[in-house]
Amino acid sequence: MTVVVGLTELPLERVRRGKVRDVYAVDDGRLLLVASDRVSAFDVVMNELVPHKGAVLTQITAWWLRQFEGDLAHHMLSADAGEIVNEVPALAPHRAMLEGRAMLCRRTEVFPVECVVRGYISGSAWKEYKASGTLAGEKLPPGMVESDRFATPVFSPATKAETGHDENITIAQMRKELGPATAAELERLSRHVYSRGRDIAATRGIIIADTKFEFGHVGGKIILIDEVLTPDSSRFWPADQYEPGKTQPSFDKQPLRDWLEAEKKAGRWDGNAPPPVLPDEVVTETSRRYLNAFERITGAPLAIAGAE
Repeated sequence: MTVVVGLTELPLERVRRGKVRDVYAVDDGRLLLVASDRVSAFDVVMNELVPHKGAVLTQITAWWLRQFEGDLAHHMLSADAGEIVNEVPALAPHRAMLEGRAMLCRRTEVFPVECVVRGYISGSAWKEYKASGTLAGEKLPPGMVESDRFATPVFSPATKAETGHDENITIAQMRKELGPATAAELERLSRHVYSRGRDIAATRGIIIADTKFEFGHVGGKIILIDEVLTPDSSRFWPADQYEPGKTQPSFDKQPLRDWLEAEKKAGRWDGNAPPPVLPDEVVTETSRRYLNAFERITGAPLAIAGAE
């Protein structure tokens, strides 16, 4: 049986609700992150839920963090529902809902920047480059085409926006915000995690075109937090279909975005809330893309009920 989860309230204080995740306080040192099957596109949250999406985001993050054990500090304590319920007994009645999609984490002070690493030029970076040859106002090499690979990955920080799009900023602005030493360490860590992830994904036939990381600090130590190298925080492209000079197919919610774009072009949707009703086939294909991304990256299918 397929379980689709929009999340119900838990017996903990909810400290934040994002487009996809709810964040709960467990105690002074721990948080519970729970990813729903909600999906957004063009900054609008759809009414329909995408089966298994929340579990894919949580478990692919957990898989990556296990690859980095001993290499860098991160916030994950457990992504196993049984272990989480043992740690927080009040959650026992909600175990089925938490299965696969909950992560018990260290609580940190979060740095107010998104640490973006771009191995290829796409998305907002391509849009700015096409208009002015720059990224966040800084010059990039001339003559690039859409989806070109950078000779050296570009570190491109952004502000964290509660609503709407994040805004690209310069490294100089980041240094001013956080201090030179902290900014340099966040860049070093971001480049390191991207490089490791890119190399692992390449062995699975996937290009990680770009990605964004978040970091926090606790006890004077910087640690990696939130999503890591997921289809929502990264652009995953199939390597065997890569062709510079155009938009690439991707392992994410591309079927949803494509359908919504068609609705906008046809004048049936203005791009704002409320969203249109999604056809079943769009929801199904979007779910399939997320599950495929998980299996391609980890080498195994998602091990929760109904995800076969």
